[in-house]
Amino acid sequence: MTLRLIVVLFALFLIPSIVWAEPPAGYAFVSYNNGLRLAQQEHKPIFVYFGRYGCGWCAKTNKEAFSHAALHQAYADHFVLVYVDPESGKRLTLPSGENITEMELGVRFKVFATPLFAYLEPDGKVIFKIAGIQSAKDFENYDHFVTDGHYKLQNIREFLARHS
Repeated sequence: MTLRLIVVLFALFLIPSIVWAEPPAGYAFVSYNNGLRLAQQEHKPIFVYFGRYGCGWCAKTNKEAFSHAALHQAYADHFVLVYVDPESGKRLTLPSGENITEMELGVRFKVFATPLFAYLEPDGKVIFKIAGIQSAKDFENYDHFVTDGHYKLQNIREFLARHS
C-alpha cells in the first residue's frame, strides 16, 4: 500500500470517531428519571436516545434525521424525550428508588454501540429498541408504530413490512 492510501484509510476510520455528538439541537431532552416521571404525568410514551460524545454515527443521525422540522414537531408532541450517555457516570434514580449511573442503565438496555433508540411505555416498559443510523422516514414510521398503538398488535418488523 502506498502511504497516501494508508492516510486516506486512516482518515476514513478516524473521522467518525472524533466528531462530537450531543442530543439533537432544539429538542427538549431530559434525564431518564425525569423522563419517567413526566411520561406518567403526561401519559406519553418515552423516546430514549442513547448517544455519547464522540459518536460520529450519532452526529450523522442528528444532522440527517433530527434536523427535519416535521419530525421535531411530531416527537415533541408525541413523546417525552430522554437522552442517556451510556458511558456516563451521571447518577439517576429509578422509580424503584434504586440509584444507578447512566452507564449501568446502558448495560441494562444492552447498549453495545451508539446510537441506540428505545421506545418505552409511560411506565418504562420497553416497546422496542433499534440501533444504528436512522433516517427521518424511519423515525416517522416508529412514531406511527408507537403512537397509533400498532405495537400492541404486531412487532416492529411486521409493521415496517406493511408500511415501508
